[in-house]
Amino acid sequence: MEPHTPPLQPRQPEGCLTVAIRVPLRIVVLVLVVPVRMVWDALVVTGRLVRDGVLRPLGRALLWVGKALFVWPFVGLWRYVLVPVGKGVAWLGTVLVVVPAVWCHRYVLTPVGCAVAWLARYLLVVPARWLYDRFLAPVGRAVAWCVRGLGRPLGMIATGIGAALYWTLRVLLVLPALALWRWVLAPVGRVLVVVAREVGDALGHAWRIAGRISRAVGRALGALFRWIFVEPLRWVFRTVLTPVGHLVRDTVLRPVAEGARVLGRAVREALTSARDMVRQARADVRRMLVGEPGQPAAVDRREPQGPAARTLGSSTTALTKD
Repeated sequence: MEPHTPPLQPRQPEGCLTVAIRVPLRIVVLVLVVPVRMVWDALVVTGRLVRDGVLRPLGRALLWVGKALFVWPFVGLWRYVLVPVGKGVAWLGTVLVVVPAVWCHRYVLTPVGCAVAWLARYLLVVPARWLYDRFLAPVGRAVAWCVRGLGRPLGMIATGIGAALYWTLRVLLVLPALALWRWVLAPVGRVLVVVAREVGDALGHAWRIAGRISRAVGRALGALFRWIFVEPLRWVFRTVLTPVGHLVRDTVLRPVAEGARVLGRAVREALTSARDMVRQARADVRRMLVGEPGQPAAVDRREPQGPAARTLGSSTTALTKD
């Protein structure tokens, strides 16, 4: 089911003066708005570059620093200090304050309150009700009857005064204000509405046209920058720097790297042989000063022979000895 769209209102016919004013006004507004729109587009592009290149990384860094300096310490303080201390204080408050207060309310204040309520009922409420029923109510009815009798003439007088004030204000204020609105303010307002609408339409058209002009100028400047700087630099990099870099890599860097690897391998072998010689010399010096280290005695790990050996046919228990 398609949504209901209200029909377009037909445009009201306009006078020749409005049409004659519209075109020069739009031209003047366009001339004034184009520089503003171009400056605005340049500021927008600059703002986006600053936002993406500076503000966002700076914001992420500040956010991490803020978390490291404030959030994480406060979270640790809350979790490992304040929460246990709060639980302990809550337990102490329950034991030292809440339980005694509940006991006092249940066994002291409640009976005292019931007694005070009973005394107040029979010492204050019952006498006050009797006084109201027997004295205050009749006096109030009499006063109300008297006021009602005086209110009718006063109401008639107030009605006459109100009617006189109404007609006076109507003749002196309302009718002149209505005439001023109908014959002065309404025509002036219609003229101002037409002028404001034309100025707004002119600004809207000028802003859109200035946007297209600014976009075209930006694309032209971008293409000019590309063909003046980017394409020559790309051509120089592709046709000059890349072959030179490959030549330097193949003729200089690779032989230097191979020589460095060979030199490193020779240095490692020399260091290994020197370390072995130093270790052998240290062992010879220890042998001359201390002597040969004692050899540990050989341990016979075979099965025992002779009577100590146990076989399947013999037994060493008291019940099976021969």
